[in-house]
Amino acid sequence: MLTATVLNPIFCAVDTPDLDAAKHLARDVRGLVGGLKLGLEFFTAHGPAGVRAVKDEGQPIFLDLKLHDIPNTVAGATRSAAMLGVDMLTVHGTGGPAMLMAAVAAAREVAQPPKIIAVTVLTSLDEKDLDLMGIGRPVSEQVARIAVMAQEAGCDGVVCSPNEVSLLRAEVGPDFLLVVPGVRAAGADAGDQKRVATAGAAVKAGADVLVIGRGITAAPDRRAAAQSFFQEVAAARRARAH
Repeated sequence: MLTATVLNPIFCAVDTPDLDAAKHLARDVRGLVGGLKLGLEFFTAHGPAGVRAVKDEGQPIFLDLKLHDIPNTVAGATRSAAMLGVDMLTVHGTGGPAMLMAAVAAAREVAQPPKIIAVTVLTSLDEKDLDLMGIGRPVSEQVARIAVMAQEAGCDGVVCSPNEVSLLRAEVGPDFLLVVPGVRAAGADAGDQKRVATAGAAVKAGADVLVIGRGITAAPDRRAAAQSFFQEVAAARRARAH
């Protein structure tokens, strides 16, 4: 599982309710990305059948549902998702340690369990948002607290913004997966995300998986865009190795 990320850490975000468009995108980027991320918009429209249909295109699947409920409910949802044969599944770290442990235990009931990835702080949030939510600490500190809790609960990794990668790598060590959205080409619009960086910067900081959506999906030539991101990743890996 996830062996593709050894060669290519890029997961292309398939954020569309159109199944045919999703399958077409999967074919467009085949061989140029390490896998596909299916999120809430797609899953709400097509459910498990849609996941299976995209999985049939032959690439690893990151099911980004951000499950957040009482432990028993999340365990049941995790179990169902694991039976789809996906490679990664997200749960919300703010659900707490009991919920995270329930998700991990449920995932391990299948022969090939997905990696359970806890979301720390959404990349659309900043300090002002946390303050409005009653969380009186910097984003980086909140991210680190949730990451350590997730690791102790048995999760395989966390989702964080590019800004927190270096901090987390020091906190959780080399084997805990850091999945990073908010990746943009240099000079590109940040859109609805507030904590962003380039693919190269994220990789140099220690990111394991990069989630890239609009930078590929909205490009005039998706294959060329995916290839460009991968070349940037490869250059950053070479630089990090030296």
